[in-house]
Amino acid sequence: MPTPEQERRQRPRVKVRVPVELYLENSESPMRAATADLSLSGCYIDTMFPLAIGTTLELKLQVDGTLLILAKVVTCDPQVGNGMQFTKMLPEDIEELRTFLEAQQTGE
Repeated sequence: MPTPEQERRQRPRVKVRVPVELYLENSESPMRAATADLSLSGCYIDTMFPLAIGTTLELKLQVDGTLLILAKVVTCDPQVGNGMQFTKMLPEDIEELRTFLEAQQTGE
């Protein structure tokens, strides 16, 4: 039985570890982390120091190339991580992410 959190998801998530850099407003250096899962509309990032819900940030996601994504924090699990909702991506980055996720699902 899906939990309410799972039912809110717009797209299926793929369990995959992808390096990600998080750029916060007014911060000079990025936080480095990895995804626990990833979809076209968001991801979950493993981090010991999660961000507050509602925080907006830029992500650099390392799939085949580097994707630039604007996102906001939608879930916060202390000492575990954050759920991120993607808010803005370029069309070519969306296509690259779609291709990457399809390859992960088919095991290529």
